Amino acid sequence: MGWHRELLIGFDLETTGTDPREARIVTGAVIEVMGGEPRGRREWLADPGVEIPADAVAVHGITNERAATEGRPADQVADAIAGVLAAYWKTGVPVVAYNAAFDLTLLSAELRRYGLPSLRDRLGGLAPAPVIDPYTIDRSVDRYRRGKRNLEAVCREYGVPLDAAHDATADALAAARLACAIADRHPKVASLGPADLHQRQIEWYAEWAADFQSFLRRKGDATAVVDGTWPVREPADERV
Repeated sequence: MGWHRELLIGFDLETTGTDPREARIVTGAVIEVMGGEPRGRREWLADPGVEIPADAVAVHGITNERAATEGRPADQVADAIAGVLAAYWKTGVPVVAYNAAFDLTLLSAELRRYGLPSLRDRLGGLAPAPVIDPYTIDRSVDRYRRGKRNLEAVCREYGVPLDAAHDATADALAAARLACAIADRHPKVASLGPADLHQRQIEWYAEWAADFQSFLRRKGDATAVVDGTWPVREPADERV
């Protein structure tokens, strides 16, 4: 049947900013998807403990007032999300996240910020896996396609509905459906097992980062560095 016909776990965070090591969780969603159809979901609203900038509010619609009055403490939300994801990984179920290096790095930074067990700690020292990242896969299998590569644009390319972009639950479901659509279009992706696909994405992301870094340096930024680590960028002292 292929991994894309089995259980997948869509995952998404909406946050206070775009730097995954500094931004905080505002909302999160984990959704079970089988054959492209949702089966169950968990959603979180956090009080991030810092002001949500106006530009972030404009993206996801969560105001400071709502986060403060309705949100759970940020450490509880980070701990709960990490626990749910770890439980799926322990059973071998793939977690699907669009641009996983952002969401998982941010979640890891939140765990570290609050002195909580890391994802590796929760997995007995193993790296979080398998992860499926439609962003990384699409960029490899259709490298020369023109246009944007954000979730909305790539969903349009593959005919995946996304009715409420930047809503964590909608984005998590769209990511899982997009993974299925990419596998349907590209049999070589569908034919890989989740573990092999995870490893390929590590390689694809590193190749993209090296190419992009070279491009930036050719364009005049001699010191440009593009981190090729995927799917989690841990602080240097925590890498294994």
